[in-house]
Amino acid sequence: MILNTKREQVGTKKHYTENQNRKRMKTFSIFLISLLLVINGLKSQEYDQALATELGADERGMKSYVLVILKTGPVSVRDKHQRDSIFSGHMQNIGRMSDAGWLVSAGPIGKNERQYRGIYIFDVRTIEEAEKLVLTDPAVSSGLLAAEYYPWYASAALPVHKKYHQKIQKKKIVE
Repeated sequence: MILNTKREQVGTKKHYTENQNRKRMKTFSIFLISLLLVINGLKSQEYDQALATELGADERGMKSYVLVILKTGPVSVRDKHQRDSIFSGHMQNIGRMSDAGWLVSAGPIGKNERQYRGIYIFDVRTIEEAEKLVLTDPAVSSGLLAAEYYPWYASAALPVHKKYHQKIQKKKIVE
């Protein structure tokens, strides 16, 4: 009887050890699969020289842009029809500059105490080039908006977002 108890205890220890080994093997398998997924993910993020060259990227994948902050201008137009016409031209001009490849992104800024109204990000080399483009904006040329210009260093991949935006945009901003 004592012999049976010892055998049962030995059997229990053996069973316990097998369970521990299974748990260790399962944990190791999960770790190994996770490691392989991470390595595979890193491979898919390999450097693409052709794309970097096409986008004008430096060794960090960055490039220079001109950031324009549009703010409330010195002129106030009370006539609603005239104001609507100016802002319609503003929106059409944004589309034209974007289609030409100069404007990487644009959009409004929420209400704030600095009277900032929106931004432009231009894919041009100099502030002078951006100034010439901004002057084609009826809202700026009329004085409803004024512009501040800043050199800006950011990802060279910014211009590629437009092709994805078109795929997720149900309604056009300007018809």
